[in-house]
Amino acid sequence: MGIKEGDLAPALDLPVGDGGVIRLSGLRGRHVVVYFYPRDATPGCTTEALEFNALKPQFEAAGATVVGVSPDSVASHARFAARHGLDIALAADPERTVLEAWGVWVEKTLYGRKHMGVERSTFLIGPDGVVRRVWRKVKPAGHAAAVLAALRELQPASGADAG
Repeated sequence: MGIKEGDLAPALDLPVGDGGVIRLSGLRGRHVVVYFYPRDATPGCTTEALEFNALKPQFEAAGATVVGVSPDSVASHARFAARHGLDIALAADPERTVLEAWGVWVEKTLYGRKHMGVERSTFLIGPDGVVRRVWRKVKPAGHAAAVLAALRELQPASGADAG
C-alpha cells in the first residue's frame, strides 16, 4: 500500500506560500525531497521545518530541492514561513488531492478517537522522477539530517577514482 522505493513519483502541482506554484515535473533533473506534515505552527511540524530550513544550503549543494506539503492554506504557510524565517517551499493542499495520491492522508487514532490526517512522511525523489527512499511515521527531531545523509549516499563519489 502506498508509494514505495522504485515507483515513479505521483504528480505534485501545488501553490506555495510565496504566491508561486511548485511542480514536481518542473524539478526533473534534480533530487527532490518531499516531506508531508500535518499542520503549520505545531511543535513537531515547526521542528521539522526548522531543521530542513537550516540544512537547505547542504541540500542545494547536493543538487536537491526541499518541498514541505500540508493541508494548510497558502496564507497559513506564508504566516508560518514569516514567523520562523523559513526559506523552503511550503506547498498547500487543502483539497488533499496530492496527500491522497501519495498515500499520506490516512486514518489515525488520537486518544481513542479515529480521524483522518497526514501521516508524517518523506520521499526522496531521484532526478529521473523515481522514488529512491521513503520514510513513514517520521519523528521530526533529527529527520532532516537523516534525509540529507541518505541523499549523500545516492550521490556519486567525488574526487579521484580509487585504484
